[in-house]
Amino acid sequence: MNILERPIISEKMNQLSEKFQRYGFIVNKKANKIQIRKAVEELYNVEVVAVNTMNYSGKSKTRGTKSGFISGSTGAFKKAVITLADGQSIDFYSNI
Repeated sequence: MNILERPIISEKMNQLSEKFQRYGFIVNKKANKIQIRKAVEELYNVEVVAVNTMNYSGKSKTRGTKSGFISGSTGAFKKAVITLADGQSIDFYSNI
């Protein structure tokens, strides 16, 4: 099972990472906090202090077209915010 799907790179997460050493990831919906902690520690070689998870359900969307209204929904996902120990950081841009 692939635990970490992708990191969250946004202005809000960049501010959290600079101030509090917190980083966000989109994770597998079936992953628990222990699995997320182990995956981050192995992948980035850091010490994780805390893991907070949030489940987001998909939002329904409707748009009008020439042939009528089309309804659908966005995908549901699980977000994890991890807190690292003092003095540690993750560089997402090192491979670019």
